[in-house]
Amino acid sequence: MTAFPTRLSVDEALALLRGLAAARRMPVEHLATARAEGRVLAADVIAEVHLPAFDNSAMDGFAFRHADAAGHRLRLAGEQFAGHADAAPLGEGECVRITTGALLPAGADTILMRELAREEGGWITFDAAPAPGSYVRRAGEDVGAGDVVLRAGSVLTAARIGLAAAVGRAQLPVHARPTVAVFATGDELVEPGVPLAPGQIYNANRDLLMARLRELGFTPVAWPTLPDDPARMETVLRDAAAAFDLILTCGGVSAGEKDHLPALLERTGRIHFWKVRMRPGMPLLCGELDRALVLGLPGNPVSVLATFTAFAQPLLDALQGRSEPALRLYAALDAPWDKRHERLELLRGRLHCDATGQLRVTPNAADASHRLRGAADRAVGGVWGVGVRARGRGGGGVGSGFCWGARGLRGPRDAVIRVARIAGTPLRG
Repeated sequence: MTAFPTRLSVDEALALLRGLAAARRMPVEHLATARAEGRVLAADVIAEVHLPAFDNSAMDGFAFRHADAAGHRLRLAGEQFAGHADAAPLGEGECVRITTGALLPAGADTILMRELAREEGGWITFDAAPAPGSYVRRAGEDVGAGDVVLRAGSVLTAARIGLAAAVGRAQLPVHARPTVAVFATGDELVEPGVPLAPGQIYNANRDLLMARLRELGFTPVAWPTLPDDPARMETVLRDAAAAFDLILTCGGVSAGEKDHLPALLERTGRIHFWKVRMRPGMPLLCGELDRALVLGLPGNPVSVLATFTAFAQPLLDALQGRSEPALRLYAALDAPWDKRHERLELLRGRLHCDATGQLRVTPNAADASHRLRGAADRAVGGVWGVGVRARGRGGGGVGSGFCWGARGLRGPRDAVIRVARIAGTPLRG
């Protein structure tokens, strides 16, 4: 009997991670709006002004009072350009030349497009009058002053940055980004570019994690490889734990003779849970050391991708107070697939769209946790991981999982894919 939970379901592990993150929420800092992209809002954004701020023209043309249009002839009384308020109030039968975005002169209520007008001798004529109110943008029709335009917990995309600036916000309160230290473990690892001796492999996991973290907007720090020596491992991890919010390790978390991390963390820190009922990635370890949370990922590269996507990314989101859900898509499974165990399974596959507009996923047959090539394949639009829950042998059903790297889905969270059984392609469990 262990002193910590073990062999949790994916949902149970995620719930524990979210609880840990809630108790360690990152502090709030204020950034210039123009530099806040990708960050998580710490408070609602309330509009200081209307959008549009005033009645204005949606077209280059002529502003006039629609009641004066019956004769199809108006006297040109002046001009109004964007950024100025020079035009006098309109008199009866008058119009004003106006540009897109310019303030609507007092008395005007409609815009005649420039292309539909003829100008001669100070008069404007036209064949047909536009409908009342045509091409006029009314003050506040998009946003009213005092409206909540962005909610706390949302990620600041380019469009949201633009909206915050448009309502007058020069600075925004955001949660600080967690600092992340990245380790790979094992005496067998050497750096790419160095000749391999028998029994050695290149350290791919650290570069994989560093790249993924940078894709998500973090500035991770790569530490030297942890040796298979508990004393030296403890010294290095203690140094990192004193300076970072999150430590990510790869390898050393299973039950082998050289898997020292679980015992080390139990002795010097605290284990929150160990092992999750999923494939690949079952030996996932979560604990803490000094001020840092520690997430120990398995050593096989596909397991690293799976556990990072399923657990590390939600943990990082929660530390920053992110509350908006991931985009949820639905796709049909392209081929039969057998699953004969109770664990949640994450597959590699290709996400594509057929001629009818149906999203489809083709599983990659190379599903062993050391086979990274399938996860890197984006010839059609690689999807990382279609995860399918057991539904009973031969029963088919619906699966859920995580999308990573599919074309058009790049972003802080990417998407969740649900895979549905369709006729002729059963999901067998």
